[in-house]
Amino acid sequence: MRTLISTAFVSLDGVVDSPGGELGYRNAGWTFKDVEFVPEAFEIKGREQKEASAMLFGRVSYEAFSPVWPGMEEFADYKPLPKYVVSGSLTADALVSGWGDTTILRSLDEVAALKESDGGPIIMHGSAALNRALSDAGLIDRYHLLVFPVLLGAGKRLFSDTDKDAQRLELVEHEAYANGVQKNVFDVVHRP
Repeated sequence: MRTLISTAFVSLDGVVDSPGGELGYRNAGWTFKDVEFVPEAFEIKGREQKEASAMLFGRVSYEAFSPVWPGMEEFADYKPLPKYVVSGSLTADALVSGWGDTTILRSLDEVAALKESDGGPIIMHGSAALNRALSDAGLIDRYHLLVFPVLLGAGKRLFSDTDKDAQRLELVEHEAYANGVQKNVFDVVHRP
């Protein structure tokens, strides 16, 4: 079974909305505001590119990343990887060419089937709504979280507020940096 990894920049109060400065959110760009850049805090981002064998997105994140990332040198390792977009509305003519093969998945069952296929880890950036649905369905295996020392209040949350059974996580890697950012890598403890 393939490992599905959710990777996110997250505020201390669980917001993942507009970390890089996307329009439409008053605190957009919060990863770069009032938090000094410390390169070692982002080492995990380079490692993710080397370890991933496929990428998974929700429609909104795919539409945000696909026009930009294919031409960015810092994301060059992602370019040839197969991409999967979970969407009930995206059409094939809206897919970006030249960014690896892209497949549209229409359901969480199709994500579960992808996880059962041969191959290495699948990495999911952004995709807050998809993250919540996959987490609630027990389909995420690992979280790579860079937690920023900021409280944002409003915004899209990484985790749902669904009343569900507790989901246990095992901390497998962590580090705190001089700028207050914390790296937390958690494996999800799947119940039989």
